[in-house]
Amino acid sequence: MKLSDNTIFITGGTSGIGRALAEAFHQRGNQVIIAGRRQALLDEVARANPGMDTVQLDINDPEQVRAVAAQVILRHPSLNVVINNAGIMPFDDAGAGSLNDEQAVGLVQTNLLGPVRVSAAFVEHLKAQPQAYIINNSSVLAYLPLAVTALYSATKAALHSYSLSQRFMLRDTSVRVLEVAPPWVDTDLIHKSGDARAMPLDDFIRETLEKLETATTEVLVDRVLPLRANQGANEHALIEQFNLSLIANPIPVA
Repeated sequence: MKLSDNTIFITGGTSGIGRALAEAFHQRGNQVIIAGRRQALLDEVARANPGMDTVQLDINDPEQVRAVAAQVILRHPSLNVVINNAGIMPFDDAGAGSLNDEQAVGLVQTNLLGPVRVSAAFVEHLKAQPQAYIINNSSVLAYLPLAVTALYSATKAALHSYSLSQRFMLRDTSVRVLEVAPPWVDTDLIHKSGDARAMPLDDFIRETLEKLETATTEVLVDRVLPLRANQGANEHALIEQFNLSLIANPIPVA
């Protein structure tokens, strides 16, 4: 994927990886449109990045997704890249006898149905472009689940699976499907802490963009590669080791 002269729509573009990606693409001469739920944050990002466009969007509202997509396409007919980045990461307990059903439904809506809806709303337009991309932001937890965020990890595994099918179904079109699977990056998704186990955001963005130029399927920073390769009959040992290590040294939360 070329890193300049694109028109790029990014969900969840007001903080964390989404904002950092938006600003990196903006600085490389792309027209960037960020979407988010809170207008005040959209305005803040726009002020810091003159020329960047914004649109208010709740990806849990299917009618709003379709309306916003039509609006963005009308305003930016050269749109050729859609980045499904928006996500939430609440903690849960897969071994408990109680379930916060509202939280669980909201998580699946945002992390899985959100990208599905956004992709569907834009895909016919993307097919009409000479070269276009759908980029789905999953997680290393798609391959190595974090037990205290069991449902989050499951939604990211589902998004990985969906990306595989989406890539196949679009194989004979101009649309390529790429999947970014970040490691633990030091953002405010959980709690920005400076923890040495988390990859600094600037390092993650720099390496991701480097790999994005030549990627054809997945965009994985180097520290993710051994974990990506862990899947298979013997994957359980590393998953247990990983989760036990986090019990011994918990992730800091606000």
